Amino acid sequence: MSKLFMGFWGVFFAGFFLSSKLVYSYEVEEEFFFNKTEGPFFESVYETSAAAAAAGINPTPLMIGLTLIPDAAARGAVCLDGTLPGYHIHPGSGSGANSWLIQLEGGGWCNSVRNCVYRKTTRRGSSKFMEKQIPFTGILSNKAEENPDFFNWNRVKVRYCDGASFAGDSENKAAQLQFRGQRIWEAAMAELMSKGMRNAQQALLSGCSAGGLASILHCDEFRTLFPSSTKVKCLSDAGLFMDATDVSGGHALRNLFQGVVSVQGLQKTLPSTCTSKLDPTSCFFPQNLISNIKTPLFLLNAAYDSWQVQSSLAPPVADPKGLWHDCKLNNEQCSASQIQFLQGFRNDMLNAVKGFAASTQNGLFINSCFAHCQSERQDTWFADDSPLIDNKPVALAVGDWYFDRAGVKSIDCAYPCDKTCHNLVFK
Repeated sequence: MSKLFMGFWGVFFAGFFLSSKLVYSYEVEEEFFFNKTEGPFFESVYETSAAAAAAGINPTPLMIGLTLIPDAAARGAVCLDGTLPGYHIHPGSGSGANSWLIQLEGGGWCNSVRNCVYRKTTRRGSSKFMEKQIPFTGILSNKAEENPDFFNWNRVKVRYCDGASFAGDSENKAAQLQFRGQRIWEAAMAELMSKGMRNAQQALLSGCSAGGLASILHCDEFRTLFPSSTKVKCLSDAGLFMDATDVSGGHALRNLFQGVVSVQGLQKTLPSTCTSKLDPTSCFFPQNLISNIKTPLFLLNAAYDSWQVQSSLAPPVADPKGLWHDCKLNNEQCSASQIQFLQGFRNDMLNAVKGFAASTQNGLFINSCFAHCQSERQDTWFADDSPLIDNKPVALAVGDWYFDRAGVKSIDCAYPCDKTCHNLVFK
C-alpha cells in the first residue's frame, strides 16, 4: 500500500485511516519548532483512497477553489509578505441559503522576526504558497450524512497568513514584514458581507487551533456585524491554550506567546477588557478572555490536547534529555508519573472553564482524548465511530447547542476511561 506525504490538507483528503489510532510523521527542527507548530499534525502519512473507501469514508471530498480578496491591499490587509489574503467559499442552498459558517484557519504562530521571515516562504505567511483548492470536510462538508446541521449553509474557510491569530496591526519595515491580521479579519468580513452574509439569519464563527484562539478574540466583533435578530454564536476548536507549567517547571507556551505579542505589537489590539487588568501576554491566553465574551461560545477541546502536550508541556527546550519523547508521540507509552502530570493539566483546564460553564448560553465538549482539531476532520466530527461523550458525537453536541435543542456542558471522565477516542500517534 502506497504512502504519501502531504501538508495540512492531506489530513482531510486522505480519508482518516482505518483505526482510531492515527499515525503521523513527526519531524521537528529545533530552530523553527514553534513556527512549524502544527507540522506534526498536518504532515501526515496516510492510507490511499482505496483504504479510505474500504473504511466507508468518501475518498473524494468537495474541493473548493481559493479566492483572493481584491480590496485587501487598499485596506493594508495583507499577509506577512505583502500578498493578498484569501478564502474558500461554498454557497448555501435551500433552508441554509441565508445561514453562514465562517471557519478561521489555524497553523501556529511566529514569535520572532527570524521565524516570521521564514514563515513568509510558506502558505502560513503568503498567498503565493497557498493551495489553489482545498477539501471541505467535517464541519465544512456539504453532505448531510457527514455534517447534519450545517451541510447546506454558506461555508467559508478564511486562510491564515499573519502569524498571530488574526490579531496584529503593525509592521517591521527593516524585515519587510506586515503584521496585519486584524485588517485581514476586517477585509475578509467586509468581502463576505458584500457576498450576501449581510442577509444572514444565522451565523457561526468557528476556528481550529490558532484559528480557535482567533474565533475567541473576534467573537464579539463578529456579533456586531449583524442585526440583533440574527442568531450569532462562536465555536473554538482546540483553541483553549493553557498558561501551563511545563515538565521542567517553566512556561514554554508563555514564552512563545510573549514573543508573538512583542514582535507583532499585540498589546495595542488585544481586548482592553483584559489588558486593563492583566499583562498583554496573559491576554493572548483564552483562559483569561472567555469570561468577558458576551456572545454565546462553545469550547471544543481535548483534555490532553496533543499539540499542547508536545509543544507546551514537553517541548525539546523543557525536555532536553528526551524523557517525554515516547510519551508525547504515543499516549500508550506514557509512564504512570507522566499520566499523573497530564491529569494535572486536565484538572487545570477544567478549573479554567468553571466560570465560563456557569453561563447557560455557553457550551462545552471536553473529551479525554489525545487529539487536536476535531471539527474539521470527518472521523472526529461525524462518522460511524466518532468520539462520544454520553453517546453524543461532536457534531450533534455542537448542533444541539447552536440550535438550542439542548444545553451542552459535556466533560469526559479522565483518561483512560473513554474508548471512543481517536488518539493521535506520531512517528
